Amino acid sequence: MGSLRAPFFLILIMPIPTTNATQELPAVNQILASVGQAPVTSLDQTNPDVAIAYDTLLTVSREVQAEGWSFNTEFDTPKTTDANKEFSIPNNMLQVDLTTSSANAYKNVVRREGKLYDRYNHTYEITDGAGDEIRLDIVWLFDWVDLPIPIQDYIVSRAAVLVSTRIVGDGGQYQMLQQKEAYTRAMALEYECNQGDYTFFGTPAGQNNYISYKPYQALYR
Repeated sequence: MGSLRAPFFLILIMPIPTTNATQELPAVNQILASVGQAPVTSLDQTNPDVAIAYDTLLTVSREVQAEGWSFNTEFDTPKTTDANKEFSIPNNMLQVDLTTSSANAYKNVVRREGKLYDRYNHTYEITDGAGDEIRLDIVWLFDWVDLPIPIQDYIVSRAAVLVSTRIVGDGGQYQMLQQKEAYTRAMALEYECNQGDYTFFGTPAGQNNYISYKPYQALYR
């Protein structure tokens, strides 16, 4: 998008993708154990408790990933439009926006009918006429096995809180699980800060060359 837009991604509410359910089995068992239920050997959807835990896990995973973390966010990603210079949004794109540049200064895209739509120029054609390549900032939806461990732990803890309210309804258990959720989110944010290499200088993505001072470096002098 152009310089007139607010610095936020377009959030896309997409259907939960079909995944290989066996990869989420350990996470579902963690959720069931957190609410006092016995573990299972398969994700049998005829078991209501298992179905609730599994569906909640997938929903929370999508919600958490949609926040946009360093592991699933890519900037200035080259993509190709179709023959009509339109771009169809796949289901594994949770957020998508045109990369800020002079070429996109007078474009502002939103999702419409499964495609990017330029609401400034009232068209689905989002290229500048010079070619079929566009540059996008994207937040991807990953499968469970591709998520970092701190993010997995946070998703499981958050899902356990929701499952507790839906299956058990015990206030004491709910408060205990909320404390665990707060702890795992803190660990996820710690991972994000270390992985993202953020600084207060606000440098653009991929252009942070500043290495902060560390006190132990004084020992080398």
